[in-house]
Amino acid sequence: MSMLEVRDLSVRCGSAAIVNGVSFSVELGDWLMLVGPNGAGKSTIVNAVSRGVPYTGEVRFKGRNIRKIPPNVLARGMGVLSQQHAVGYAFTVAEVVRLGRYAYAPGIFASHSDEDERRVAEAMERTGVASLARQSVLTLSGGELQRVFLAQLFAQDPRLLLLDEPTNHLDLVYQKQIFALIGQWLQTPGRAVVSVVHDLSLARAFGTDALLMDSGRKIALGRANDVLTPANLDRIYGMDVAAWMRGLYRQWAE
Repeated sequence: MSMLEVRDLSVRCGSAAIVNGVSFSVELGDWLMLVGPNGAGKSTIVNAVSRGVPYTGEVRFKGRNIRKIPPNVLARGMGVLSQQHAVGYAFTVAEVVRLGRYAYAPGIFASHSDEDERRVAEAMERTGVASLARQSVLTLSGGELQRVFLAQLFAQDPRLLLLDEPTNHLDLVYQKQIFALIGQWLQTPGRAVVSVVHDLSLARAFGTDALLMDSGRKIALGRANDVLTPANLDRIYGMDVAAWMRGLYRQWAE
């Protein structure tokens, strides 16, 4: 049984098809990269799988139709990290990370258990934000804030991570940190990741599999190195992608 199975997924906005009949599956241990130019429908797939937008087709998580899974139960198995976060209140880092445990609370006013506090502490240590626990999130840099929300996701302890451009607008140091942390998280058996990425180098470096999209349609699906080929990328991007990338990196050759 697949961790995630998406069958004939379509999302429309009026008469426009944002995603058109896309199917794929994610197995245990997979890191599936959703790749393609702007407007390909990559983020819309993440939104649909996380029940953020209406869709047609079927999405099954561990064999169950997600439409029939209660939200709090689904949150224990599936977690989402977006590229931007609306932070309008001076919560501390620890308070924001602790929000990841609400899916496990027996009631809205229930106090946090020892297990909750252990998970929160472990998540902050893993992501390197434990020293910021009492600090307001309003004072953090973009990279620090993204690590805080990644810690919240780790505290939630899902089995599937859905990441929508998790390092967009972050500098190289934070890009490296975020992808390395996710890679370490994935090493525990029984987990999987789906990421929207624009950086093709990151997709090839970290992805086990890739779904290449264009204009809402699936172009290629399979192992990352088999999908992200010069022939496929040149056709989608309308340029010699490999030559462009080699030219960029040649500047660093000694």
